[in-house]
Amino acid sequence: MSAALRIDGLRAWYGAAQVLHGVNLCIGEGEVVALAGRNGSGRSTLAKAIMGLVRCAGDMRYRDVQLVGTRPHRIARLGIGYVPETRDVFPALTVRENLLLGERKGTRFSIRDAYRLFPVLEERASVKAGALSGGEQQMLALARTLTGDPSLVVIDEPGEGLAPQVLAQVAACLAALRERGVAMLLIEERLTIARMLDARVAVMGHGAIQFDGAIASLARDEEVMREWLSIG
Repeated sequence: MSAALRIDGLRAWYGAAQVLHGVNLCIGEGEVVALAGRNGSGRSTLAKAIMGLVRCAGDMRYRDVQLVGTRPHRIARLGIGYVPETRDVFPALTVRENLLLGERKGTRFSIRDAYRLFPVLEERASVKAGALSGGEQQMLALARTLTGDPSLVVIDEPGEGLAPQVLAQVAACLAALRERGVAMLLIEERLTIARMLDARVAVMGHGAIQFDGAIASLARDEEVMREWLSIG
């Protein structure tokens, strides 16, 4: 499997505080990798580093294009989408207007596709995003990112605060994307969606990758579970 994203020795800082201490990670084309770890382990910082939102150093390549030092809008145009934990929809705009902002001409994933995956978005197309529930905002943030036609999507805590029914719907959407060949870095503390997708798992601790392997192997590794995770 060829690599969509290859990270070697990545370091990152907020001001003078170093958060990432030599991250090594590879995501293949069309592969789903779940990134687990306790709060403060560096997971969200890695997502921001991939998108050019924090100061970083090292080697990070998307399809052989160097991302370190590249501006965020150029990274997005390369084909990397980002759904932050905060969702960041435009509350004063309608659902449809939010989707139109993300849409690119010639995309493989249209607004019509978004409505098919998330019918509630079509039902509420004329409703302002600020009036949506948390689950609906998560669907909208994901759909808006996908209308930009990414080949790799970085998704930070997609299931946070969602009801089980909505969580299953988001997981089904991500499974459909995998079938279309979209690679994903899925940041989850409890690996709920990762288990549904049987994703490969990388575990972060102290700003570095401490485990990288199959989710079944992680479940059998008591030392990693005890030392680096707060999940059962």
